[in-house]
Amino acid sequence: MDSLVTSFSLTSLLLCIVVFFPMASAIISYLIGRRNKNMRNYFADAVTGLEFVLFFILLLQIILKGGHIDMEIPQVCGFGLHFTLDGFRALYGTIAAFMWFMSTLFSEEYLTHYRNRNRYYLFLLLTLGATEGVFLSADFYTTFIFFEIMSFTSYVWVVHEEKKEALRAAGTYLAVAVIGGLVMLMGIFLLYSLTGTLRFEDLSGLSGNLANGRDLSSVVAKKRLWAAGICMLFGFGAKAGAFPLHIWLPKAHPVAPAPASALLSGILTKAGMFGILILTGHIFLGDSVWGSLILILGVCTMALGALLALFSIDLKRTLACSSVSQIGFILVGVGMSGLLSGENALAVRGSLLHMVNHSFIKLVLFMAAGVVYMNIHKLDLNEIRGFGRKKPLLHSIFLMGALGIGGVPLWNGYVSKTLIHESIVEYMELVKEGAISSIFSAGTMKGIEWIFLISGGLTVAYMTKLYVALFLEKNSDEKVQEEYDSLKDNYMNKVSGAALTTCATLLPLMGFLPAHVMEPVADLGQGILRPEGEIPQMAWFSIENLKGAATSLIIGALIYLFIVRLWLMKTEDKGKPKIYVNRWYRYLDLENLIYRPVLLKALPFVFGVICRVLDSFVDGIVVLLRKTVYKDSKLPHELEEGTPFTHMLGCFVNSLQRLGNAIIWRKEPKNIDYEHKYALIHEEWSEERTIIGRSLSFGLLLFCVGLIITVIYVLFRMK
Repeated sequence: MDSLVTSFSLTSLLLCIVVFFPMASAIISYLIGRRNKNMRNYFADAVTGLEFVLFFILLLQIILKGGHIDMEIPQVCGFGLHFTLDGFRALYGTIAAFMWFMSTLFSEEYLTHYRNRNRYYLFLLLTLGATEGVFLSADFYTTFIFFEIMSFTSYVWVVHEEKKEALRAAGTYLAVAVIGGLVMLMGIFLLYSLTGTLRFEDLSGLSGNLANGRDLSSVVAKKRLWAAGICMLFGFGAKAGAFPLHIWLPKAHPVAPAPASALLSGILTKAGMFGILILTGHIFLGDSVWGSLILILGVCTMALGALLALFSIDLKRTLACSSVSQIGFILVGVGMSGLLSGENALAVRGSLLHMVNHSFIKLVLFMAAGVVYMNIHKLDLNEIRGFGRKKPLLHSIFLMGALGIGGVPLWNGYVSKTLIHESIVEYMELVKEGAISSIFSAGTMKGIEWIFLISGGLTVAYMTKLYVALFLEKNSDEKVQEEYDSLKDNYMNKVSGAALTTCATLLPLMGFLPAHVMEPVADLGQGILRPEGEIPQMAWFSIENLKGAATSLIIGALIYLFIVRLWLMKTEDKGKPKIYVNRWYRYLDLENLIYRPVLLKALPFVFGVICRVLDSFVDGIVVLLRKTVYKDSKLPHELEEGTPFTHMLGCFVNSLQRLGNAIIWRKEPKNIDYEHKYALIHEEWSEERTIIGRSLSFGLLLFCVGLIITVIYVLFRMK
């Protein structure tokens, strides 16, 4: 009785409300939009605003009272839905609700000239509920249910414009989501067959417990656990945008509406990271091999994303590739938390804070990019060049995001990158001292540190490229520049300006006061990765910590001056400024180079050949049996066609025809074979009866199977 009371207390009931309230409101929003577009916009603003308020209340309760809150909806597909609220979930649920509120406010102006706005708001609110369901989930079953809902509802964002590019990008997004979801489900099946539970708390330390066993069953179980872990990592990594499943991000963002891009990059990728954090902080807690795998994925994702962003000349594509790179930074921190095990506090806090920072930064940058696009409907750097001149508010907003993501001291990105960098340095020191059993040597880790710093430099370089093109350089066409300058007082309304300014103000606030803002945030959310060891007191602006940021800034300046300005720009006409060029070799696109050829050509061809061979083999066996064992032969009195009735009737009518030809139709005799005609009519009737019979039989069969399953389920539940 006590558990029931706990499950349905007011606070725990609020967990259900924050998940299902936006979903129910989505339908109401759609119905309102059929009547009044403005009321629909106000209603969506109110729903997302109320969602933020509700989550903020839950966040305050966790901060003030601590602990966690659980909620269960039993008997949903036999497993039930399980929700829980702790520090991390309250934090990220609040961040998600805040970002949705800001994006919804901006959407009203951004979508003014778009079609299908009613559909957009419907799926915007549905995805909000599904995303909150992912972050509040307490087991893998609940995570999977809401994860898949989130994937399918967000697909509509990508396809919103319904142009050729949007349809292709949406197809890529959906393919990655579906394949990732199916592989993840396979991993969940394996895990459940191994453990009999999918609850996160029950799975804590599972890898370590199995590793202690030396018998054959423990070894087999360990292999099955790793198979399950890899499958789930595949599914979560696909949504997070980790290499090599990052292909949807650079394709989806340029075609999706900017408010949706902000959410795709800032929140939906973090839903994928949430799953990776659960795997690392629960199932593979303290497993250095798992930590090494995540670290390698992180390094590849971090470096590749930064390179793609540097070469891109599309504003939103650059920001999308940047998201890939920043996910890599987060994965590096998560990997270091696994490698450091008992001394992983720096890595844990750095990973969490960079997730938070990246969410806010991309909210700012994508909405700023949306301001550019909704005014001139262009994204190519050569065409949007100079748009930001004489627009101080947009200039300040974009600059806050650029400084934040570049890791410049006094901005929020500096804090999280410093923590992750210090965790790498700490690991190298422990390896040198022999205080930790190392998978990577100190030299290898030194190389990873330099990749980390160079990737930070690449971030500075591509953000400088965007900033200079938008706000410092002039457009090559003077008339176009005059048009851009004429928009200085009329490029966004007050609501959009307030939303962007609010978001941008958070970035320096978090960076200027790391001890008062960032450290409490880390304290609140770090529990998901189970930090161990003492949390060191950070001297945030010491010479040692500033050295890493300064190194990346210097590398970034050199890359911008000697690679961007000299190689990634060229002069087309004398007397005119250089233009930006994309020198990335187009055949290095993994989607077109590997995924589409394999999935759409190679695999269908291979399996088609296999099916043809098997089909021919079976046909050969059938023919052989008929000619040898069964020896097909015509029956003594077997008719060539028709039935005895059609044969007798046809013969009778043919006799009448011959008599008529001899007496009546002597000049124009008729020669119709009525036996054959009646046989054909009978065959048509038989075929129609067979089709109808089979259809009815198949439908009745399915109905009976479903009825039997339902009866068995009801009888089972009654026991």
